[in-house]
Amino acid sequence: MSTAELERESLRQGLIAALIAYLIWGFLPIYFKLVHSVPPLEMLAHRVAWAVPFGALILLFRRQMGDVKRALSDKRTFFLLCLSAAFVSFNWYLYIVTIQRNEIFQASLGYYINPLMYMIVGVFLFQEKLRRLQILAVILAGLGVTILTFSGGQFPLIAILLAVSFTIYGVIRKQVAVGAMPGLFVETLLILPFAMIYLGWLWKNNTAVVDSITNPVVLALSLSGPLTVLPLLFFAIAARRLRLTTIGMMQFLAPSLNFGVAMYYGEELTTASIICFTCIWIAISLFIGDAWRQSRRIKGLREAGALTG
Repeated sequence: MSTAELERESLRQGLIAALIAYLIWGFLPIYFKLVHSVPPLEMLAHRVAWAVPFGALILLFRRQMGDVKRALSDKRTFFLLCLSAAFVSFNWYLYIVTIQRNEIFQASLGYYINPLMYMIVGVFLFQEKLRRLQILAVILAGLGVTILTFSGGQFPLIAILLAVSFTIYGVIRKQVAVGAMPGLFVETLLILPFAMIYLGWLWKNNTAVVDSITNPVVLALSLSGPLTVLPLLFFAIAARRLRLTTIGMMQFLAPSLNFGVAMYYGEELTTASIICFTCIWIAISLFIGDAWRQSRRIKGLREAGALTG
């Protein structure tokens, strides 16, 4: 295989991996709808409990247990992963609550807003400068949320909390020198004792929906492990093979699918919500357009450098 063919094959694999990751995340609300009989906190505990053994199998297969040991032995890394574990568990819990309360539109809105929040954080924490289209995108997103709040009489609190918690989680993970899969495994491992204590308390008091291992719901709950770990695994594969701009453009697939799932389940979309989402979609178009233009500009400068060099 020539170098060009290897690059094309790597790109193809990256695109397939990214597509699988975003499809799983996009249709995830359907899974939580199917297990809606399990209360959110109990569902979260099971999600963590099943994610740990499945994650361990993946790490053993990929020979990454050494990364886990290094993360656990380094005090700074361990502390940061404790923080990220707290925020990701809150995000997961809130997401489950949102789905079970039939507010998938809010979840969709939250993950549409998330990339725009990353830009704002970049300005205030990392002294990054926004380009004109990025500024316009943030203003439009803010306008959409404002219209929904005052015209629709509904402040999208859940959407904002989902976006903020995941943004903080992303910022913390940015400071940690550990891979996506080992990092997730350590996070779930840190949450596991709390999850098991809570499940034990439920079983002891006979208040658990899933009160025995023979309960048919257990089979459905066991799927929460793969559904938590696999999309991150495929995302990690894609991140190594694709440009960040490509991943940035594809990340809007998941909230778009969430939006479609909400429509399927018949959630009400008010006029204010339509205006809000329209502003968000225009903002995202500007975001993607700016990212594409910037990537083309960088590519042009590299080619010019190569030619003159």
